[in-house]
Amino acid sequence: VQLQASGGGLVQAGGSLRLSCAASGTTFGLNAVGWYRQAPGKQRELVARISSDRTANYADAVKGRFTISRDIRKNTLYLQMSSLKPEDTAIYFCNLVKRTNEYWGQGTQVTVSS
Repeated sequence: VQLQASGGGLVQAGGSLRLSCAASGTTFGLNAVGWYRQAPGKQRELVARISSDRTANYADAVKGRFTISRDIRKNTLYLQMSSLKPEDTAIYFCNLVKRTNEYWGQGTQVTVSS
């Protein structure tokens, strides 16, 4: 299983970005998937996830601004980020849990300037 994240970049506060995570070796449709982020000097934290029962959950800090989704035909996971804030600056990682195994993408940097 390999996850390839992309879509990060530099954006001004209030702007938008869409992150993508392409999977190979498995499918997103049947597994729990999510996005995490890690800011400098901080622990990795959950941003949003879709459980195996298709329930979406968000961290309080991003509720109403971020939307997680997946395209089963493209086997791609997305994170649409709007109204970005400087505190959203971090490396963003996609994640997939398949049975008892957990997989991570390589991370994509998001930098929000004030």
